[in-house]
Amino acid sequence: MAGPGTRAQRERPTVFESYERARRGPKVDEKAWDFEIIPKTATRLKEKYGIHMDKKVMVPTDPDLMRRLYEAGLEMLMECGVYCISTGRVIKWTKEEILMALATAPSSCVIGEGLDARPMLPRSHKDSRPPLVQGGPTGAPCSERWFYAIHESYAKEGIVDCIVDGVLSSVNGYNPAPDSPWEVLAGRQECMMVRMAQAKCGRSGMGL
Repeated sequence: MAGPGTRAQRERPTVFESYERARRGPKVDEKAWDFEIIPKTATRLKEKYGIHMDKKVMVPTDPDLMRRLYEAGLEMLMECGVYCISTGRVIKWTKEEILMALATAPSSCVIGEGLDARPMLPRSHKDSRPPLVQGGPTGAPCSERWFYAIHESYAKEGIVDCIVDGVLSSVNGYNPAPDSPWEVLAGRQECMMVRMAQAKCGRSGMGL
């Protein structure tokens, strides 16, 4: 049997191979990636595929334009790969690997549990089904004083299917700086307060 770090006869990369690509891929400066590689590649592919934005059309529905957007996106992913901030390297994927990942990706998932469970399904521009409504500050900073009340107000709304919570701007008066114990405590406090707010509104199984 092949080991976890070899390709063998598998049709798609394993998490071990992805890790090795993040560790051994091309070394690229983060600023060069953000301000040179990505914008220059996007601009070139925009011209190659004749993609032009109509500011009056929020969601493109022209089949030919959608096809060109897809092809441009596929080529950009093949060419640029995915940048790993932790290692400063680029993870590259082949066209076959990308298409395999798309073909085997889940077609749906369930957020929440029990009576609060909600299906998340892919929707087209012609879909008549109502969309999943995610409520919450969505990563925005919230004060310790108002964090609980803010999330309770979202949980009370019947139209809201799940919550995307905010982040505490402080915890016990301290700055939850990255890589500090306060950051860990802030994450724990955020989860606890949102769950408490959901329970108070009778929606304990609501997705978070």
